[in-house]
Amino acid sequence: MSHADIYTVLRKPLVTEKTTFQKEDDNQISFQVRSDANKIEIRRAVEKLLDVKVSAVNTMVYRGKSKRLGRTMGKRANWKKAVVTLAPGEEVEFFEAIENLDELESPEE
Repeated sequence: MSHADIYTVLRKPLVTEKTTFQKEDDNQISFQVRSDANKIEIRRAVEKLLDVKVSAVNTMVYRGKSKRLGRTMGKRANWKKAVVTLAPGEEVEFFEAIENLDELESPEE
C-alpha cells in the first residue's frame, strides 16, 4: 500500500473530547475514512502509517443532516468514522509534542 493509498483511505484524524478520552483510556484512535473503505483497508493503512499493531477496527456511517438556508433545503454529506483499537503495549504520540509546549515558558522581555 503506497502513501497515496493510505491518505485516500484515511481522510483525517478525529480530535474531540470523547476521542481524546478513548485514546487515553481504551487505546483507541478515531479517523474519518473514505465512505467505501472496508475494515481490512483501514487496518492496513493505520498499521503502515503509524507503524503500530491494530487489534480491532469498528466502523460507523454518519448520515448527513438536513440543513436549511433561507427557503432552500440542503443536506450535509454522509461520512464514515473508524475507531481503531491498538494492540496492548502499542502507543501513538499524536499530542505529546503539544503537551510539551504547555510546559515551555515564553521568554519574557
